[in-house]
Amino acid sequence: MKVHFIAIGGSAMHNLAISLHNKGYEVTGSDDEIFEPSRTRLEKCAILPEKLGWYPEKISSDLNAIILGMHARGDNPELIRAKELKLKIYSYPEYLYEQTKDKIRVVIGGSHGKTTITSMIMHVLKYHNRLFDYMVGAQIEGFDTMVSLTEEAPIAVFEGDEYLSSTLDQRPKFHLYRPNIALISGIAWDHINVFPTFENYCEQFSIFIDKIEEDGILFYYKNDLDLKKVVDNSGAAITKIGYEIHPHTQQGDKTFLLHGEKNIPLTIFGDHNLQNISGAKLVCNKLNITDDEFYKAISHFKGASKRLEILAENQSTIIFRDFAHSPSKLKATVNAVKNQFSHKKLIGIMELHTFSSLNANFLKEYSGTMDLADVAIVYYNPEVIVHKKLEPISKEQVRQSFSNLNLMVFCDQKELITKIEEFNLSNCNLLFMSSGNFSGIELKEFAANLISPDR
Repeated sequence: MKVHFIAIGGSAMHNLAISLHNKGYEVTGSDDEIFEPSRTRLEKCAILPEKLGWYPEKISSDLNAIILGMHARGDNPELIRAKELKLKIYSYPEYLYEQTKDKIRVVIGGSHGKTTITSMIMHVLKYHNRLFDYMVGAQIEGFDTMVSLTEEAPIAVFEGDEYLSSTLDQRPKFHLYRPNIALISGIAWDHINVFPTFENYCEQFSIFIDKIEEDGILFYYKNDLDLKKVVDNSGAAITKIGYEIHPHTQQGDKTFLLHGEKNIPLTIFGDHNLQNISGAKLVCNKLNITDDEFYKAISHFKGASKRLEILAENQSTIIFRDFAHSPSKLKATVNAVKNQFSHKKLIGIMELHTFSSLNANFLKEYSGTMDLADVAIVYYNPEVIVHKKLEPISKEQVRQSFSNLNLMVFCDQKELITKIEEFNLSNCNLLFMSSGNFSGIELKEFAANLISPDR
């Protein structure tokens, strides 16, 4: 099989390229920008393009498939050539379905928690040596790539993203997987640039449910009233099972799952993760993992990359990084850290970085999301707003939108760094939250310096 990737450098795309290379396919690709770690990983597999740019001469009639990334525009010269040759052009999710259409497909959707739930299921299956294909949106400990496709695995576990598939295919990615087993963790409006109203956003989850294979099964978090309404209104010929937060107890800074007379220790914490565990367990049970097998494995689960990831710690301070950027994720993450370490001061620092979060019409959705932080800070870079072609927002707009009179707002990275360095971090936790990197801060190094004895 000969496959060519248009926009091979993307996070998802380069992982799929490596997976197909490992499967024995002849893989080529192009892109006009490739950053780390994509560059080094593609180079290691000898599939890094020789030079950046688009080259129509790479597109020939002997290619079995073209895989088109979101980064490629409709006027891409390689895409135009592929159309002229009438080659089969797949979006990323289309090709994943094509590779797994004869397998049991598990798809995890939801506005929050889908990466973590997918990671939990993958961790449990691997712990018990089960064969499975997968696609997940973060790097997971114990897995070399974020995508794996094989001939022999009977199961495929996919994170179901609701964002669009490609420039040619404007359907949400999770509409294309047609799961046998599906899970929805919750619904909270996001991607305002694509789904301009909450009703339009909810509709995408209704369509997802309708795409579940006949006689399939849907697990959903039943205490999310918006999600429950969507599920109840669906007439799909499937089984629907709701779940709640997993029974648990807390002893000091440690959380334990309650399972019969056993207390199962966890390395993760927070109500949102206890909800995630309940959903992951139901899926694993459906995949013939027993309760005892699940609990044995999940006690070793350390979380996905950038999900309450510990950057640095000492006896009195932990510095976390989290991908939280949407209102629901932000609130869940802040509350999780404060409730787990209630005896410690919490400094929460959030970056507005996405299209939705920097949109003046969406900002009000953040009301109350950082209230449990003892010190709440929001940072945004006005240059990003210009780049995204959005209307400017002011510090006061941000402060009012968060409904937090004590909120500190920064637009200058140097001023933000200076303020953070002024804090006394004794008996204090620090929580960085962003889908970006605070305009280029190397957070791991910065965190280590903040708690350095020489500081």
